[in-house]
Amino acid sequence: MDGEAPSNTTEAADMPVTKCPRKSEPLWKGWDQKAQKNGLRHQVYAVNGDHYVGEWKDNLKHGKGTQVWKKSGAIYEGDWKFGKRDGYGTLSQPDPETGKYRRVYSGWWKNDKKSGYGIQFFGPKDYYEGEWCDNQRSGWGRMYYSDGNIYEGKWQNDKPEGEGMLRQKNGNRYEGSWERGMKNGHGRFFHLDHGQLFEGFWVDDVAKCGTMIDFGRDEAPEPTQFPIPKVELQDPDGVLKEAIAALKKPEEEND
Repeated sequence: MDGEAPSNTTEAADMPVTKCPRKSEPLWKGWDQKAQKNGLRHQVYAVNGDHYVGEWKDNLKHGKGTQVWKKSGAIYEGDWKFGKRDGYGTLSQPDPETGKYRRVYSGWWKNDKKSGYGIQFFGPKDYYEGEWCDNQRSGWGRMYYSDGNIYEGKWQNDKPEGEGMLRQKNGNRYEGSWERGMKNGHGRFFHLDHGQLFEGFWVDDVAKCGTMIDFGRDEAPEPTQFPIPKVELQDPDGVLKEAIAALKKPEEEND
């Protein structure tokens, strides 16, 4: 119809639609994300020549993996957590004489240190099995020595501490208290080769006072020539107690 206003439909359709531009990320962020190591990776070398094969998370060793240290030649195979040995794993080192790898430690780790139950090999015949804390023998454990002796008992700061038993190669044994890796306090020493038993008090591996009696002398492989005569004391336990108290007194005064 004449006089009608022209339609603006076509004009509206032809108008450009304006959109807010997307926020662009710096290129280096995309490159960094692509460079991040996640999941299973093949051999990755460090600048010093060390290399690692295994799982990663957020650019850190995480999961199962094997690390080789070039300088020492040591190899660790086991669990990792955020870049540190954590979980169960085995550490091996090359033998300086043969060049063959020998197991050094198998057990649990925490925060890159031996913690929990594990077995440490100090030599072909020297090894320890038991509890660890921060790379030190701590808790209950058993140590096998190359001379045939075996210690079984409590450990602290990498040394026998508390109640423990030392069995010697010839069958003799000490049962009692330990401190700083030495016999200290009350204990009993079974001289089974001679058929005798000593019970008393030790200070730094030296028996200071006590009593010696025959113990299985008839079955002993090397019994003493004469039996120990019986000493008749009215109160033998009291005499021993007084001797121990007298021995402790000078030590307390020196402290």
